[in-house]
Amino acid sequence: MKEDFFKYQAQTTPHPLAMEISHAEGSYIFGSDGKKYLDFVAGVSACSLGHRHPRVINAVKDQLDKYLHVMVYGEYIQQPAVELTKLLASHLPDPLEKTYLTNSGTEAIEGSIKLARRVTGRSQIIAAKLAYHGNTMGSMSVMGYEERKQAFRPLIPDVSFISFNNTEDLKQITKKTAAVILETIQGGAGFIEPKNDYLKKVRERCNQVGAMLILDEIQPGFGRTGKLFGFQNYDIVPDIVAMGKGMGGGLPIGAFTASTALMDTLQDNPKLGHITTFGGNPVIASAALATLQEITESDVMAETLEKEKLFRSLLVHPLIKEIRGLGLMLAFTTPSPEITNELILRSQDQGLILFWLLFEPTAVRITPPLTISEQEIREGCRIILDVLGQINADSNFKS
Repeated sequence: MKEDFFKYQAQTTPHPLAMEISHAEGSYIFGSDGKKYLDFVAGVSACSLGHRHPRVINAVKDQLDKYLHVMVYGEYIQQPAVELTKLLASHLPDPLEKTYLTNSGTEAIEGSIKLARRVTGRSQIIAAKLAYHGNTMGSMSVMGYEERKQAFRPLIPDVSFISFNNTEDLKQITKKTAAVILETIQGGAGFIEPKNDYLKKVRERCNQVGAMLILDEIQPGFGRTGKLFGFQNYDIVPDIVAMGKGMGGGLPIGAFTASTALMDTLQDNPKLGHITTFGGNPVIASAALATLQEITESDVMAETLEKEKLFRSLLVHPLIKEIRGLGLMLAFTTPSPEITNELILRSQDQGLILFWLLFEPTAVRITPPLTISEQEIREGCRIILDVLGQINADSNFKS
């Protein structure tokens, strides 16, 4: 299997982890060799309810007995998609009411950018340095990390960058600006939270000049920060919210939501202003509906802040410099990229899955399922501390 993996399946790095998977359940992934791994990553924030949550599995099985794909998005009335978008609207602040379902978060970003340009008639998009919004050409255009995108230029034009949390840069938002797009909490940069009412100040500036505010909730969304969406922690409402990852309970989906007045502009002039074949797929929408129901009807969302406190109380070590983030969107930093790499690789050998962040080489991702138990948190943190102790004693890592 490993030989075929490298021969036939395209990889994204020269050295993938290449762990062969047998099955997964709850907070654990099992290798084909029978080894059990506690998952502190949750498919990079995607498996909100852990692996194979019964409510999600039952919803998928029920829909499989009815119908799969029947028509391109937006033409036929399909119950799972209608119920999902209605439930989303009931949990979002006014005027965020109408949702366009997509196949992924990056496609939601593409749709959000198109919508902002369509509504305003302007072209300039302002994004943040060290931002990550996906890897399609439009999403990459608003990525704030030149090293990752220079090989693929030219990208879409008229994109400018400001520094996250820098209020002086807000002067760059003008009446030429169609939209400002920001991650509510910067992910790839190292889980950087907005400070000193930064998002409120961005909102105010956008209002002054008539620009749209797009918030990327692909990672913070769906309960990970203690609220259904991260922006609800900061007392603001965007014009457009993009979502993905944890939305589908482990299946691929994204969406962008705006007011009815904004979203209806995609219907005409031109018709088919945004179109997708498989967006809103009934099986995927059923999984997303079950996921949203479970998150909003159970205690998992409220418990994330208590679990954050537990992580912070346990992860105390000389090689842990700081812990960033909110709820179960956490990352801690070590003194060097070498220590971070060693920790992640040795922890996997010890049965704990950790992972990197895109642009911060010293950071270690902690984004477990929202359903993770206190006992599982304690076990995973014990492995982290044990491995850090080994690294601390290793002469190869002495300064």
